[in-house]
Amino acid sequence: MFLPVDEQMVRIRDGVAEILPESELIAKLERSRTEREPLIVKQGFDPTRPDLHIGHAVSIHKLRTFQELGHRVVFVIGDFTALVGDPSGQSDARPMLTREEIEANLRTYREQVFQILDPSKTEIRQNSEWLSPLRLQDVLRLTSQYTVARMLERDDFAVRYAQEKPISIVEFLYPMMQAYDSVALGADVELGGTDQKFNLLLGRTLQEKAGQEPQVCVTLPLLRGTDGERKMSKSYDNYVGLTMDPADMFGRTMSIPDSLLEEWIALASGASGEERSRWLTTAPGDPLAAKRWLAEAITARYHDAEAATGARDAFDRVHRERDVPEDLETCVLEAREEGGLWIGHALARSGLARSTSEARRLVEQGGVRMDGEVVEDPECHVSPGSYVMQRGKRRFLRLVVKAAGEPDNCPSTTDGDTGSG
Repeated sequence: MFLPVDEQMVRIRDGVAEILPESELIAKLERSRTEREPLIVKQGFDPTRPDLHIGHAVSIHKLRTFQELGHRVVFVIGDFTALVGDPSGQSDARPMLTREEIEANLRTYREQVFQILDPSKTEIRQNSEWLSPLRLQDVLRLTSQYTVARMLERDDFAVRYAQEKPISIVEFLYPMMQAYDSVALGADVELGGTDQKFNLLLGRTLQEKAGQEPQVCVTLPLLRGTDGERKMSKSYDNYVGLTMDPADMFGRTMSIPDSLLEEWIALASGASGEERSRWLTTAPGDPLAAKRWLAEAITARYHDAEAATGARDAFDRVHRERDVPEDLETCVLEAREEGGLWIGHALARSGLARSTSEARRLVEQGGVRMDGEVVEDPECHVSPGSYVMQRGKRRFLRLVVKAAGEPDNCPSTTDGDTGSG
C-alpha cells in the first residue's frame, strides 16, 4: 500500500490514453502517500443494458489497479442518468429507458463488477442518491455554471448542430449530471473511455466552482467489437460479455478479424507487459496462434484456466477436426419452449431447414450435428448456450440460444409448418 509515486505511476500509465493533467495526479499521489490517505477514484456506468462486457472491463481493471495501490474506488451506477441516456458518440438522441428496465439491469451490474473489483475495497453508489433530491432551483443554479457555446464544443454535439440535427435540452443536462457526480463524491480521480473526455473535464469545472480541488481525468481506449469496426456494444451484437459461458467467450474471441489482434492483446488479454510484447510480435506472422492464445487468456481471466483449456479443446474438436469455417454467421434465438428450444424450431428459425418437417427429416437421417456430435433425437431441446450447428458437410452457423424474453436476430425466423414438439 502507498508505493513510491513513481512506481504507482508506472502501473497507472499502463494502457491509458491520457491523464489530464498528469502533474496534478503526481501531486495528489504524493500527498496521499505522505498523509496515508487514499484517493477517491470513481467511474460511472449507466445500466442501459443488462450485461457488462470486456470493453467495459478495460477501465474496470484500471479501477482494480488503483485498489491494489491502496486507493478507494467508488463504482457509480448511473440509475438516474440512464433515464436521460448518454449522447456521447451518438448521431441521434438515445431513447430513454423506463425505471423498471434500469432497475433490472443495475441488479446484474452489482454481481458482474465483482468479477474484477475487490468487494472489500469497493463502494457502490447510485447517482439517484444525490440527483433525485435536486430541486428545480438547484438545477437552474447548476446549468448557470456552463454555457451553450462550451457545450457545443463537444464533438457529437458540434457535428449534429452543423448537420442541423435536433439536440434536446435534456441532452445538455446529461454531461452536467455526470459531472455533478464528481462534486457529490468529492472525487480525486475519474476514469472513463476516450468518448467521455468532455464529460470528465466538465466534472473538473463544476468541482472548481463548488470550491473543491478538481479531479484528474484518466481516459482509456475504447475496445472495438468483434466486427472490427464499431466500439463494443451489446446492441451491435459485437461483444464478449463478462458472464458468457467459456465456450462462447472463446469462440467469439476466435471470430475477431486479424486487424483487431494488436488492440485486443493490449487492452483485453490481461497479460503482463513481457507476455503482451511477445504475442504482439508474434501476431503479424502467425495471427491464428496469437488469436488462440488471446481467446484462452480472456476465457481464463473471467473463468479459470481449466475452463479456458476446456473451451479451447472443444473449439478444436469442432473446428479443426471438421474444417468448420472460422468466420461463422451467428444466429440468436429465444428458447420459447419449456426445457429450451426444440431442435426443429432451432433449424427452421435459423434457416438451416426450410420448415420444421424438413428439420425433423434431417435429424432422422443423421444430417445435423451440434458441436460436432450427431443429433439423433428429433424431439430434443437445445438449452440456452452457444453451439456450432452443421447441416450436411458444408453448412454451418453459430447458434446462440437465449432464455425466454430476448428477441431473435436471425435472418430467417419463419417456422414454416410447425410439425410437433
